[in-house]
Amino acid sequence: MGLFKDFKEDLSQAVNEMMPGAEAQGQGRDGALVVDTLSEGVNVQSELSKLDGLLENVSTAPAAGGELPPIEPAKEREPQVQERPAQPQAERSIMSEIVRGNVSPAAGQVSDETTVITTSTVITGDLSTAGSFEIQGTINGNVTCNGKLSVTGTINGNSSASEFFADVAKIEGEVVSSGTVKIGAGSVIIGNISAASAVIAGAIKGDIDVQGPVVVDTSAVVMGNIKSRSVQINNGAVIEGFCSQCYADIDVQGLFDNK
Repeated sequence: MGLFKDFKEDLSQAVNEMMPGAEAQGQGRDGALVVDTLSEGVNVQSELSKLDGLLENVSTAPAAGGELPPIEPAKEREPQVQERPAQPQAERSIMSEIVRGNVSPAAGQVSDETTVITTSTVITGDLSTAGSFEIQGTINGNVTCNGKLSVTGTINGNSSASEFFADVAKIEGEVVSSGTVKIGAGSVIIGNISAASAVIAGAIKGDIDVQGPVVVDTSAVVMGNIKSRSVQINNGAVIEGFCSQCYADIDVQGLFDNK
């Protein structure tokens, strides 16, 4: 109640100061005429009594306990957490196997990306990608990709790709491709080659096993056996080994048995 009492006293003092003492009009600080507008039709005592009644009503407003009800603090809004949609069981299983290292990230995926290993780069370890590789540097490890594998550098390890191209490359390891293998002039491969078709213009020390046709170009040197559906040997090629068209449609042994 101290606040309301002080307010009443301040209001009463302000009204008394505004009421003129003996003059209705006077001079202001700057010499201007001051006109009293409160003295006409205003009963100060009546207005103060009304204010007393208002203060008494405010003082008796609380409940029987005599205390105002406590004001509850505003509740903080709890942040809403958006739940992540459930991941399919098959996808979760594949991802968990990748994390454990049991499945290669490139398995079952196809990408248009091409990873380039520059000339000055030397990597020791296996490489795997869902896209393609362009290897200009040196890889000491196995290389696997679902796309095309182009080699102008060195690979000391096995290679596997959908297509394989070597140009002035040095490879020591097995080369496996589900498509075409092309060995350009100046390339040296020490290892076996397995593919759907092959064009050989470089030097190979190993066996060649191709389900389709094989072309042995003029500059080719092959130290190993060739198994294919058909073989074309251009003039100047060197082959130390035997050639077998075991995948041909013709039953060669049957022809001689009939005779």
